[in-house]
Amino acid sequence: MLQIYLPIAEIPVNIIVILLLGLATGFLAGMFGIGGGFLATPLLMFIGIPPAIAVSTSTNQIIASSVSGLLAHIRKGSVDIKMGLFLVLGGFIGSTVGVSILRILQKNGHTDIVVSLVYVIFLGSISITMLIDSVKTLVEKKYGVTWEKTENSNLEKFLEKIDGLPWKSYFPKSDITVSIIVPVVLSIGIGILVALMGIGGGFLMIPAMIYILRMPSSIVVGTSLFQIVFIASNATFLQAITNNTVDIVLAFLMIISSSIGAQFGHRAGYKVDADSMRSFLSLLILGVCVKMLFVLFTEPKSLYIIEILK
Repeated sequence: MLQIYLPIAEIPVNIIVILLLGLATGFLAGMFGIGGGFLATPLLMFIGIPPAIAVSTSTNQIIASSVSGLLAHIRKGSVDIKMGLFLVLGGFIGSTVGVSILRILQKNGHTDIVVSLVYVIFLGSISITMLIDSVKTLVEKKYGVTWEKTENSNLEKFLEKIDGLPWKSYFPKSDITVSIIVPVVLSIGIGILVALMGIGGGFLMIPAMIYILRMPSSIVVGTSLFQIVFIASNATFLQAITNNTVDIVLAFLMIISSSIGAQFGHRAGYKVDADSMRSFLSLLILGVCVKMLFVLFTEPKSLYIIEILK
């Protein structure tokens, strides 16, 4: 029934299911302007792909989608190369550490539980925050309700501490002066998440670049894509040579189908209200999170799995 054997995952899968999954994640990625890794990784795990291979495959998919987006931003001149290079430096360190952590988890047989828990924690907190914000915006528009806005003194104090850090550098493209420690540390954290979760990290990096680095919104997306391409490439390379978890057959199918889906999603995104899109995305992320949480507490079909570590 159109089965194809995945040489690294060492399991047969239905090629139609993989192609449809790639189309779906690509469509959503194109519609919402995200990498799609946070959806592709858990969905691959749901259909039986081992977590380590699902993570590596999603990282491949991120590279393909990010490169096309980056080229468009370079043509527009909306990429801060200098800032991007510092982000890449930290991202290389973080992704290298993340791949090493994943290797240790594989050796100890804890990959499934740790990757699932990380997803539940991150996706759960992000989706709930997005959902609350979306509901407030929709209620405000429909019923004219105004929400009391409180001063975020903690953020102001945090930014004051950042402004006091040494090794400041001026970034002419963004027209900001900031300590180089800040982008490097931020991208180290993103690099670890890229390796452990198979995500681009844009949904975390972009807010950090706006509120912590205080970069202009017009420069943020292009610069984020710039660092994602290099960090994801490094993670993929290390996953292949260190953990042997990059299944080229699965990656090829996902990249081709998601690239097609992204084109349709990009067009659909212009026809949907931004607030409605954000509400739908938050519900989708929350649904994936609930499903992963359910899987964690469900008795597995096989209590024991024999796996040959390469």
